[in-house]
Amino acid sequence: MQDTSPAAQGSPRAGAPAGDPAAAGQPPVRPVIPAAAAKRANASVMGMILALVVSIAAFLPIVLMNPSPKSDGYRPDINVGAVAQNAAGVAGFTPVAPAPGDTFRTNYARWDSGAGSGVATWEVGYLTPKESFIGLVQTRQANPTWLLQQTKNARVTGTRSAGGQDWELRDTGKGEKSMVLVHGGTTVILTGTAQLDEFSVLAAAVVKSLGSAPEATISPSAISTPTSTQ
Repeated sequence: MQDTSPAAQGSPRAGAPAGDPAAAGQPPVRPVIPAAAAKRANASVMGMILALVVSIAAFLPIVLMNPSPKSDGYRPDINVGAVAQNAAGVAGFTPVAPAPGDTFRTNYARWDSGAGSGVATWEVGYLTPKESFIGLVQTRQANPTWLLQQTKNARVTGTRSAGGQDWELRDTGKGEKSMVLVHGGTTVILTGTAQLDEFSVLAAAVVKSLGSAPEATISPSAISTPTSTQ
């Protein structure tokens, strides 16, 4: 008697479609891309790569012809002479406008009315060729306490000649130093971390500017040379 059950030995798997390779124990057939289609795909990829290379080649000369500027930080355009002239009306004297050369850069020039300290001052900041800083302060109202504050309580260590004048030299011993000059009715203080040779260049320019300006209309307070409290 013939076995008609679906699981009869040797019969195809139940529900397996006719012609199914898996039913016959054969691996599935993988589709093969026609040669023409593969060639077109490769051509598209090569085209994109070529377009990218052409774009870079076209852009590169522009970059090379316009190199990035060297980073020197922000360099404000300050006309110290013009600001000094504007301050002269309230200062009672002509503020100095030293010109130590193009290698020195000015990063501020201002008049301080002295609301906090009680001493009105003309102030200019300089960046030196060696990337140090020297601050200039000028006043006709100097007093011993203010002088000590401006020089960071530095001790007097001697004098230094600059611009034909003998400047009082002070040194904190911690890198900061000051040069002080009383001339033409005003007191000028240079303070910073620069080397003394750079101080001397700026000091000489200050003396030159002082020589071309009229004296202060009011004499400054007498300045003594107090001993540092350090």
